[in-house]
Amino acid sequence: MTQPLTLKHMEQLAGQLNQQDLLQLLPHIALRLSQNSSFAANGAQEKERKRQAQLQLANELLLEVDDIEDDSLGEFDTTETIRRMRNERIAQICRKDAYKSFLIPT
Repeated sequence: MTQPLTLKHMEQLAGQLNQQDLLQLLPHIALRLSQNSSFAANGAQEKERKRQAQLQLANELLLEVDDIEDDSLGEFDTTETIRRMRNERIAQICRKDAYKSFLIPT
């Protein structure tokens, strides 16, 4: 049965490798770390949390769109709406003029 390598022994072995072999070793080390570490688990949890947040936002936006769609249903009388807006604006101007004449004695 082989004994597990110690970090010191592994450093000595890595020191004997040429640069090309070291570069080939790196992906193997990275893969092993990503499969066996709590870091990988945290990364997966973070991805899931972000996905859930995006789904929640999408659902909220869909509800907003449904509300907007409901408001747009039915008949809409453009002429009457413009007439009402004009009358409201005239009433605002008349109130401002009346208020000014009250403040400034003539």
